[in-house]
This record gives sequence, C-alpha cells and structure tokens, in this order.
Amino acid sequence: MRMQRLAYPYILWMAVFTLAPLLLVAFYAFTAYDADGRLFLTLQGFANVFSMQDTVALNIFGLADVFSLDLQVPIYVNVFAKSLEIALVSTIICLAMGYPAAYILAQRSRRQRGNDSLLLFLFVMPMWMNTLLRTYAWLALLEPKGIINTFLGFLSVGPIQFLYNDFGIGLGMVYNYLPFMVLPIHSVLVKISPSVIEAAQDLGANSLQVFSRVTVPLSMPGIISGINMVFMPAMTTFLIPDLLGGGRYLLIGNAIERQFMVSRDMTTGSALSILLMVFVLASMRMLTRNEQESGGGSVLL
Repeated sequence: MRMQRLAYPYILWMAVFTLAPLLLVAFYAFTAYDADGRLFLTLQGFANVFSMQDTVALNIFGLADVFSLDLQVPIYVNVFAKSLEIALVSTIICLAMGYPAAYILAQRSRRQRGNDSLLLFLFVMPMWMNTLLRTYAWLALLEPKGIINTFLGFLSVGPIQFLYNDFGIGLGMVYNYLPFMVLPIHSVLVKISPSVIEAAQDLGANSLQVFSRVTVPLSMPGIISGINMVFMPAMTTFLIPDLLGGGRYLLIGNAIERQFMVSRDMTTGSALSILLMVFVLASMRMLTRNEQESGGGSVLL
C-alpha cells in the first residue's frame, strides 16, 4: 500500500503533462467550429492531410529518379516520407557511429574497473547546453563565410554549401541525437559479464565471433532503446530543419508547427499530430516485438 502511494506523484505528473495534452490534441483533431462559433465533430483535418488537391512527386531515397517513376501523392504524405527518409538515415548513422563509441567506452571502463567517468563526462557535456545554442553553433561553422569554409578557402577549396540541404539537416540531427544512441548501448555493454566473453573464447571463438555472436546479441536491448531514442525526435523535430535548412525544408514537425502557429488550423495540425503519434507508436511496437521474438538479446552459439 505504501509503494502505491509513492506512485501517486508520478501518476499525477503523467495525467497532467502527458494524458491531458494528448486528449486535447485528440479533441482538436475531431472537432471544428462553424461560422456561428458552434462546435461540431468532423474528419476534415484527416481529409486535408490526404487531399489530392495539392500533389507533388514522391521521391524517397531518390528511387523515383533511379526507376523513372512519377508517383503523385498529397503534399503532406510527401512531407511525411521526406521526414521518414531523413530520420532513418540519421538513425542509421548514429548507430554506425554510436556503437563503436559505446563499445570503446565499455572496454575502457572494464579495464579501468569502472573508473572511466571522464570520457563519459566529455561525451555527455554538450547535452547540458541548450539545443538551440548547439544548433546555432553549427550555423557559425558551416555557413558560406563560416569557420570551416574560411579554412577551406586557405586550401583553395570551396566554398562548399553545407547548409540548407539534406547534409546540413542530417548533420544537425546526428550531432544532437548521437549521445542518445551511445548511452543506452554503453549501459548494456558494461553489464555484460566478462565470464561470458571468456567462456566463448574457451569454446574456440575468435574475437570477431565473440563480437558478432555474443556481444552484439547481448547488447540488442541497448540498440533497440537507442534506435527509439534517436528515431522519435529525429522524426518529429522542427528546430533543426528550421535553422540548418533555412526554412526551405518542410518536414512533418515543421508542418505541424506551421498549422498551429501560422495557419492557426488546429484541426489539421492535430490530425497530423495524431497520425504521427500512431506511426511512432507502431514503429516502437514493431521494434519491441522483434526484440522479444529474437529472445531479447540471447547469445548465438
């Protein structure tokens, strides 16, 4: 009974800051006001999202150019596809960079018996700074007359257009979200018992086999957690595309922000938010189910 009482503050927090906003978004998604100010139920917001009145050519991952396709889709569907493309690429890059970093940190932690807090501190320290300031720093570095292009000018290279394209947005996402990939993987790797590694080596496994058939499977919970923690904010962000994309990129987060803050169309903005939330929850469910079906990180011997 005492433990249940300790959960009351958490339940209250979730009700006020999670459940209530979700219910409010759902309310706006299915309601609107007529000319007389009367409230009525409607699906017009979802109809606006999938309306074929304004269409553009879908070209995710450049496949339309490769296969000479001309698939016309609603503008919001194209925005969603572009957001998915950038989020997937950013997540893959974070995983490719984050796993080796987490592995090296875990190995050093084992060798130094857990006393490797300095490297972790240096890795986490940028997260203490506001995201807006960190992203603005990249503007100073990457702009046409910025520090990097000025240095390249001394080498008679450039200037190179780093900003206002996929590269600039992807770089901003990887920089901001990479720690969210490293930390969950590191927390799992440091908990792998050295005796498990030694047992695999005693059974004749070489270093590559130990890594691929023991270390990676046992670290899958951290990988799944890292993917979730990177993919969700990368899919929904609007700050990074606004700054590093120069306002030229319309991703799903920017589309929702503009519906609320510029167009004042709460119905369409809320409908987009609901659809995005359903997609993110479905993606998380698929990842979790695949982890459970694979044995939750069992060793492949």
